[in-house]
Amino acid sequence: MNRKAFACISMAAPLALGAAMQTPQAPETIDSLHGSLVVDAVAGGCLIRLVDDGQSRLISPPEGLWSIATAWEDEQPTAWIHGGPTSIQRNGDWLVLSGELQTPEGVWTIRDAYRGAGNGVEGRRRWTWNGEHAARNITLSVRWQTPGPGARVLLPGICYDGNPSGVATGAGVVAAFRGEPGEAAVFEEHRYPMPFACLEWDRPAGGVTGAALHTLPSPTPFGRRPDQWWSLGVLGRAEATELVLLSGPTAINGQWGVVKANQGRVLPYPGASLDVPPGGVIEKTFFLESSGDADRGSAFRTPLRTCIDRWKPFSTDGLPQAREIIRAKAAFAKSRWHESARGSGFRMYPTQDLYVMGWCGQAAAPGFAFLELADRLGEPAWIDRCQKSLDLLATAPVDGGGFPLVYDPAQGSWSGRDPVSQGQAMENFARAILAGREDRRVRTDNWEAFLLRACDAHATRILGEEWRPRSTAEGFLVSPLCKAFAIFGEERFRDAAIKAAEHYASRHLDMTEPYWGGTLDAQCEDKEGAWAAFQAFFAVYEMTGEPGWLERASHAMDVVLTYTCVWDIPLPAGRLADHGFKTRGWTVVSVQNQHLDVYGVLYTPEIYRMGELLGRDDLKRLAIVMYRSCGQMIDPFGSQGEQLQHTNFAQSGDMDRIETMRGGYSEGWTVFWITAHFLNAAADFEQRGIDILSDDPALAPGGS
Repeated sequence: MNRKAFACISMAAPLALGAAMQTPQAPETIDSLHGSLVVDAVAGGCLIRLVDDGQSRLISPPEGLWSIATAWEDEQPTAWIHGGPTSIQRNGDWLVLSGELQTPEGVWTIRDAYRGAGNGVEGRRRWTWNGEHAARNITLSVRWQTPGPGARVLLPGICYDGNPSGVATGAGVVAAFRGEPGEAAVFEEHRYPMPFACLEWDRPAGGVTGAALHTLPSPTPFGRRPDQWWSLGVLGRAEATELVLLSGPTAINGQWGVVKANQGRVLPYPGASLDVPPGGVIEKTFFLESSGDADRGSAFRTPLRTCIDRWKPFSTDGLPQAREIIRAKAAFAKSRWHESARGSGFRMYPTQDLYVMGWCGQAAAPGFAFLELADRLGEPAWIDRCQKSLDLLATAPVDGGGFPLVYDPAQGSWSGRDPVSQGQAMENFARAILAGREDRRVRTDNWEAFLLRACDAHATRILGEEWRPRSTAEGFLVSPLCKAFAIFGEERFRDAAIKAAEHYASRHLDMTEPYWGGTLDAQCEDKEGAWAAFQAFFAVYEMTGEPGWLERASHAMDVVLTYTCVWDIPLPAGRLADHGFKTRGWTVVSVQNQHLDVYGVLYTPEIYRMGELLGRDDLKRLAIVMYRSCGQMIDPFGSQGEQLQHTNFAQSGDMDRIETMRGGYSEGWTVFWITAHFLNAAADFEQRGIDILSDDPALAPGGS
């Protein structure tokens, strides 16, 4: 592990202050809802602390509030110089700390301004270079430390308590961080769907607390790299864990000067320092927040809610209407319908005649979707297609391990199985049965017989003494088991659902093993694994009405939401910029696959419903934005690609050049789930009585 940059930060001697601190005897304090900033005069300077409930949550570094690196070596900042303010004054709501930092090349004037800003304390740091010549290879920083070492970290969409499962499975490159001295996890701000870093640690007196550093993301002026942004992350130190903002440098798994650019590798990200001209001014806005007392694995929930409130990603201006999206997706679904002498269904790929249940294929999803939507779309023919497709899929043979998922109509054969896809297919059947029982135009007997066999097989497995699932993937079995209990009245289905849900609650709620393994192509911490648990806990709540399950669902939902973009990330020239693409409401895939996708539309009805149950309008508004925003990039044929590159990461195209990745778009991978999830979610909204189509008279109830 390369520790030079860390050593330079932690071991450099403090800069002697040139003047006495002009502070009153009593500490200065800035108050907010989640912590107060306290400035104490100490020998030769000041100590600044974020205090909550009488305890320090974050502390300015002992070597000084301000740190500037004045050299660059081995792709990392070096030659750090530290110092602090020499004056302090009040100006309205602001507490202003000012001073100078002497370097061999000249003097920097630095000013910090702090004020209470709702839940946290807002800080604005301003650097001015006063030298006669350009200051070259400079790195600026914002640094705050915990009271002790070994804090657990959550970086939204990037790192969850060190990504233990992704590390253990070796699923490509993921960010490992355990808080050990010398560890570094620092990433470009535009990689963050929610721009904050959160730390959690055990209190000496018992219990858990935490703190977060929020940032107002921005490119760095005077950067030596094209499209250089500030970076945000954490450093491990012997005496503390450090939250840090840097003016460009990045690090992952102890290696500086690289970024995670592909599923399985990092690529060089060299020269991310600054060349600041004489008179150059740089400013950075950040926010400090205490998480207060929390359960283990829950400290992130306070800054998560603050982040949503701060960015307010609720505007639907410039986003497609729901009616436009549904019409486009319904039209595209027609292009995937395939008639065959050996069975008809929805193809996963545009040319290959395979019907694939679950995950990428979602061949069973239109059954439920069009039973709910066909009349409003004016497409009665879809009812017959629902019948044909589900009747065929219901012929999948079931054994003790479940059922195969891939049907080849050319061969009349079945193959392939995995728990994620089986759970999703069973959910599709259960929803179609519940809808079909209310619609005399379809016969549900075959569907019910298949679901009964599938639930019997999986309930038997789950209720067995040896059942121990590898990951959160089997959480997708819980909701269909709950629905099957309602359909068939089989108590063992209810018992299996509750046992599985309790298992996942015991494994994941404290986040020592974050939700993971919900995708097929990356066995790591991912939003799909969190969604599996969210769906499971929510389904058990709806089945039992027990409040504890609603709280568990809320926790899993909050983890799901950490993968959701709450801000519109400015994009460079490229396919996304061509369309004026807005990132708010889109979701990052996982800690391994760091592109955006539309998957989040699938669970927007559950987020909306949670908003109703918890009395939170922000969740209801966010759910609608997520659905509509993900309708961007639909082409005239109703098609969308899966991979949208908001950051320096790619899975297709030019995989070797960082400069070509951000703003790119891979539209060739058009598996059917990209269409099915929109239709499924729209039908779910419809079934729950949430009318997202009412802006179109033709789609309104009773419309033509």
